[in-house]
Amino acid sequence: MPRPSRRRVEATYAASGVDRSAVARAVASLVSAAAYRAPTSHGRPIRTPGHFAGLLRIGRETLALTTDTVGTKVLLAATLDRWEEVGEDLVAINVNDLASVGARPAAIVDTVLCGRPDDRTFRSIGRGIRRGLARAGCSLLGGETAVVPDVVAGIDLGATAFGFFPRGRTPVLGDRIVPGDRILGVPSTGLHANGFTLVRQVLREAGIDPRKPRKGARRPVGEELLRPTRTYSPISEALASLPSTHGFAHLSGGGVRNLPRLNPNVRFVLDRWPAASGLECWIQATGGVSEREMYQTFNMGIGFAVIVGGAAVPAALHRLRGAGVRDAREIGTVQHGRGVDLPQLGLRYEGYA
Repeated sequence: MPRPSRRRVEATYAASGVDRSAVARAVASLVSAAAYRAPTSHGRPIRTPGHFAGLLRIGRETLALTTDTVGTKVLLAATLDRWEEVGEDLVAINVNDLASVGARPAAIVDTVLCGRPDDRTFRSIGRGIRRGLARAGCSLLGGETAVVPDVVAGIDLGATAFGFFPRGRTPVLGDRIVPGDRILGVPSTGLHANGFTLVRQVLREAGIDPRKPRKGARRPVGEELLRPTRTYSPISEALASLPSTHGFAHLSGGGVRNLPRLNPNVRFVLDRWPAASGLECWIQATGGVSEREMYQTFNMGIGFAVIVGGAAVPAALHRLRGAGVRDAREIGTVQHGRGVDLPQLGLRYEGYA
């Protein structure tokens, strides 16, 4: 049994060291200070504020770009000396953001910061990257490995991915979402690569050894937590060209609050959300984390959402099954208003930040 927590404050992502509001303010400051309009001969940015990927129009083509890191999940990987999973994460977290605008992933470049390069560790990360590339059908073009012991003691993993829109496909940005649309959810494979600062705090304060199983589980809890991010590119490939597909959302950091990034002028009512997994319930109970914090920090079992026209659910599910995605299910509706509701839990969020 985990030892009772002696925490005097509520377990939140902000209390563990990641304040989303502070991050939003800092990013706004950076973007404002970096404002620059490049010559049109260098491409024309398509304004998509707050979306999952940036878009650039060059001639008749549109490119999508996104970047992300594996975050502090690498610290758990280091504790267990298991690196393939975070290598796969590195690809998936980025191609999933490309899928959120309907782009087909083409390639990534990676960034590895380390205190000391190690052949065995790098080889393991590389095997994971290869697995991620195979799932997404894209290439690794290169990247940067920086040995910076004064900056990082261990390893920090990041990547940038770019995608494109096959002939006849246009970006799916959520601007066509209207009340009456339906929301489909595709299950996650666990926590993916988000919220690990809070997870590690829960483990630390409860005295949990990640090398040992939690009660009722067969695998060490650390291995459960390291399960790699699911790749959702097949969903976008199956549905992005359909006029009835109005939006995609990668439910990564921010949980259900990612949905208003698609369209802030409607209300996403998640009244058919599936029950949380045993691992998520265990984290919540062990750390004394509120349901409100859980659903705005973790994906809580649904890693990707698709918004389709009200009559298009059967056709969308049929298409997904044909693409090998057989576990999609309807999880809610779009209504008048703003924000996100989980009525069964009494939870309401006003927006993303």
